[in-house]
Amino acid sequence: MSNLIIVESPAKAKTITKYLGRDYKVVASMGHVRDLPERRLSVDVENSFKPKYEIMKGKEKQVEELAKYAKKSKRIFLATDPDREGEAISWHLAYILGLDDEQKNRVTFNEITKNGIKHGMENPRSIDKNLVNAQQARRILDRLVGYKLSPFLSSKIRKGLSAGRVQSVAVRIIVDREEAIRKFVPEEYWTIDADLLSKSSTKMFEASFYGDKNSKIKITNQEQAEKILAATKDSEYVVYKLKKGSRKRSPSPPFITSTLQQEASRKFSFSPRKTMKIAQELYEGANTKDGLTGLITYMRTDSLRLSGESISEATSYIKSEWGEKYLSPKTRIFKSRANAQDAHEAIRPTMPKLSPDEVKEYLTTDQFKLYTLIWKRFIACQMADCIHQTTQVQILAGDYIFKTTGFFVSFNGFTILYEESSDEKSKKAKELPALEEGQTLSLKKIKPNQHFTEPPPRFTEASLIKALEEEGIGRPSTYAATIGTIIAREYVMSEQKQLKPTELGEVTTNLMKEKFPKIVNVKFTAQMENDLDTIESGKQEWVKILEDFYGEFESNLNKTKEEMKNVKIPLKEDETDIICELCGKKMVIRRGKFGKFIACPGYPDCKNIKKLVNKTGVKCPKCNGEVIVKKSKKGRVFYGCDQYPECDFVSWDEPTKEKCPKCSGTLFKKKGKTKVLYCTTEGCDYISK
Repeated sequence: MSNLIIVESPAKAKTITKYLGRDYKVVASMGHVRDLPERRLSVDVENSFKPKYEIMKGKEKQVEELAKYAKKSKRIFLATDPDREGEAISWHLAYILGLDDEQKNRVTFNEITKNGIKHGMENPRSIDKNLVNAQQARRILDRLVGYKLSPFLSSKIRKGLSAGRVQSVAVRIIVDREEAIRKFVPEEYWTIDADLLSKSSTKMFEASFYGDKNSKIKITNQEQAEKILAATKDSEYVVYKLKKGSRKRSPSPPFITSTLQQEASRKFSFSPRKTMKIAQELYEGANTKDGLTGLITYMRTDSLRLSGESISEATSYIKSEWGEKYLSPKTRIFKSRANAQDAHEAIRPTMPKLSPDEVKEYLTTDQFKLYTLIWKRFIACQMADCIHQTTQVQILAGDYIFKTTGFFVSFNGFTILYEESSDEKSKKAKELPALEEGQTLSLKKIKPNQHFTEPPPRFTEASLIKALEEEGIGRPSTYAATIGTIIAREYVMSEQKQLKPTELGEVTTNLMKEKFPKIVNVKFTAQMENDLDTIESGKQEWVKILEDFYGEFESNLNKTKEEMKNVKIPLKEDETDIICELCGKKMVIRRGKFGKFIACPGYPDCKNIKKLVNKTGVKCPKCNGEVIVKKSKKGRVFYGCDQYPECDFVSWDEPTKEKCPKCSGTLFKKKGKTKVLYCTTEGCDYISK
């Protein structure tokens, strides 16, 4: 008889087996095995919100296998992921296998390495009921909101709609931003830039109009700009004030879940879901020269804590690679946010000395990218500051002041390895010539420029995650699923990395704001997250929190149903220009079990339906058909001929309406950041450079 260890995934099981040897049998539960069934509420709201869990559909065989292994085992350890979700899975497994959840049969691994597994196995504990109850409360809360609100929304707007406690707030944030963009009124303003030359240098530099000696002056129209221009273009330009100094830039802290998702989105255009999938693979184990080993610590964390051992390893690496001067003179300790759970360390490499180049051959391209990002960020966080030497100059032209700032990097510090990306454009270093107060400068050119203030930008996936985190909405581990859901449900569309609400998203949000203001209230949702945290810390009972929420919610829902008994909200986006040939009405888009289709709105009197085809307006390069948009079984967009199967033309690249300059064939756009066009006509080798 051996000891049984149950984890969630086969990859994790394989890595752990390597370290534990023959006395242990490591098997995977393949994720959740017991949950609330899909087709019904399964929560007894009259009996303290008692959940009615069942073995998940398709998991019966897996549970039988686990039970067989459990019967033959001397001792059973539950080693699911070290978070609320993992704790709940262990609790469900304990129930299914008839284990005493008071016994010390729960082990957790912050990293899947020899030391991480050894530490976990040496410190077994009983299942943490507070963690389980916090997860149960979240699950039941989301089930109540989803299963009570979704049918109502479906009946009033469109079939198949869903509401969610976190997703609805995320959509509202995007909708509110879109409303702010629409309401935005641009304001005119002007700038005046002067190109100046010092006698000691041949290189011109630019200074911008600031104001006068008393204060800054805002230029709001052309007349004002021309007046200042007339007063300064023939003036003597003199260095009025000059201030030299230095400034330090410190490295960013190591990654937590949300910042990893943001940075991977900015640097690689990874979706949050993709980032977490790759991070899970790196955590569970990859083949290296030393065999299977976990390359990063657990990736669902909001703590910035680092172990002393990992800092020591980073310090040694920095010294050996770049020398003492690149090491921070003081160990950097980063402070986590006030509401951080601090259950795990920050995301870091399990072996800091294992550089990305050493593992590159064992990883996929995406795994290598993410490991490199995590490794560099961690090593850089213990490196010395980057030092800028700065010069601030005020230049007097008549009664007016022009300003310029320059800097150069005197010591690159941590930036030799890593710099964080930003959603905003960063200023490039601008070196100034040697200047002295009282020095006269030559004006070479002066030019006024008209500008208009711009509306707030739409959210990207990265900036939305940042906003959700700052507002305290959801948890880092939920962001990927939330963003994926609101796009999949068509509340939001992603256009050139920007998240834009659809008409469906706006109509649904406006209805929720009017009838269920608390559900889409940012502060209320953030407070609910805090309440869930108090369950985890044992300060509140989970049933009490559900009772406080549900009474008002149910009453409001019943009242709204009565008020809107005969109301149906139409959507313009569901209308088409296709005329029903049977009754003459404009056909509409409907959604069924197998996706979208076009139907006559006169149903049931007229039952005319058609297949929904997304046309590109481009002729097929192989026949006289038209190229249309299609989707693979995995949901990937591709392009094919509408005459299939007679014509087998397909392409992953998007067709354009541009014609080939060599043969007049259709040009296709290669996927990627740069616009590269190529011809698909047989025998033509045209490709744009």
